[in-house]
Amino acid sequence: RSYGEMAQLVKDHLPKNVIENIRKKIPIEIRPVNPVNLLNPEIRPAHKYVWFKSREKLSDDLQLHKSILAYASDFELLGTSMLPHGVSFMQRDMQVASLDHALWFHQDFRIDDWLLYQTDSPSASKGRGFNRGNIFTRDGLLVASVTQEGLIRKIN
Repeated sequence: RSYGEMAQLVKDHLPKNVIENIRKKIPIEIRPVNPVNLLNPEIRPAHKYVWFKSREKLSDDLQLHKSILAYASDFELLGTSMLPHGVSFMQRDMQVASLDHALWFHQDFRIDDWLLYQTDSPSASKGRGFNRGNIFTRDGLLVASVTQEGLIRKIN
């Protein structure tokens, strides 16, 4: 199931602003390999995999594909560094924000075909989470790499 499909199943338990975001059509479809319950997260190792692609078939403009991948590469990273702590951005007492983000393109690709996003977080402490990601085509070609540091803290 995609995140959108899973969110519809629990929409009565989601904050109002999240429901409004779900109603807006996000141009990226994301399907987690091993979904996390964002409303009641469990402690897990700091790595995950998701498949993603654009919802629409796109032109052959490589710059368009790169631009959409840059947008999509921001998804999933901070959540990875939260896994070992058993918290999620969906909890009302969490403050989460990206502080920096870098992206490297290695090969050409199509964002309107499924890409595998492998993420991990080697360090998450003192209100900061450092995350890395690799993005592969269906046949295993590494097309992009990502890093990100984020603010992650409980607020009272």
